[in-house]
Amino acid sequence: MKSVSWDFTVDWRKLKLLYELDRRGTIAATAEAMYLTPSAVSQQLAGLARDIGVPLLERRGRTVVLTGQARLLLAHAEGMRELAERTRAALDAWQDGTVGYVRVGALATGIAALVGPVIVRLRQERPGLVIRVSEQEPDEALELLDAGELEVAVTVDYPGAPAREDARYRRVDLIADVMDAVVPADHPLAGRPSVDLAELAGDVWVGAAASDACGHIVTGICAAAGFSPDVQYYCREWDAVAALVAAGVGVALIPRSAQPLRPTGLAVLPVAGAPASRLLFALVRAGTEMDPGTHAVLEALSAVAVDRPDGITSRSRAA
Repeated sequence: MKSVSWDFTVDWRKLKLLYELDRRGTIAATAEAMYLTPSAVSQQLAGLARDIGVPLLERRGRTVVLTGQARLLLAHAEGMRELAERTRAALDAWQDGTVGYVRVGALATGIAALVGPVIVRLRQERPGLVIRVSEQEPDEALELLDAGELEVAVTVDYPGAPAREDARYRRVDLIADVMDAVVPADHPLAGRPSVDLAELAGDVWVGAAASDACGHIVTGICAAAGFSPDVQYYCREWDAVAALVAAGVGVALIPRSAQPLRPTGLAVLPVAGAPASRLLFALVRAGTEMDPGTHAVLEALSAVAVDRPDGITSRSRAA
């Protein structure tokens, strides 16, 4: 017995004719109801049988009746129609960004300050939009973005990072994350309302490795103040940096997005003058910024950023 091909197609207009023939009983009545000629109805039903690969009609005297396969097809037709409608609705929803799947890679403070609140916002506004988040260092996030394994990277500038004018990417600036000086509670400067960074030039420092993006940022801020920090203790987590400062081994610069800090026994001092800061921004591959889900995430990131006191973007910047 000939098997039905897996790649058969169903023309919904022809299927409607088969349904009407089952209801009305004759080709002539079906043609009249569908504003077609009897010949056109016969030809289209013959075409449907060829498309599917099974007989749909058999002649009984001067009329035709549906075969068992035709009745089986009609029994499944409603389910197929419903599936088609749901598929169309899902595609329409994807088109307006209410459903989808967006992968976001971000540094830890970016997750805390921006991505977490974005998920809360989008869960209310677009519950069908799935956001998958992974913590990534800036260079790691860029590699994953280039490889197509992330749709959005929330990152900071670092040596080797793409230039702002790099045509491969679209960038949305988000927050200017101020860096405060953190010193042990018994440090001579601990009681001050602020500190000139150069006053800490002679101290031992706690910070990220020199090869780390945050390490580069701290080194650059200190260089602008006229010195190179003597980093002797290395950590990647800000609470770990704060714990070593609280232990009295050195001083550090810690972004406000990582505060308040859990360790006690330390003092947080704003840097006098122009605030030392690092810029957090979102990066996407050029051309993907108008993907509905990606665009929704960029808009939400901008909205969350602008609501913060350190926000430097606006809702229109993501458009």
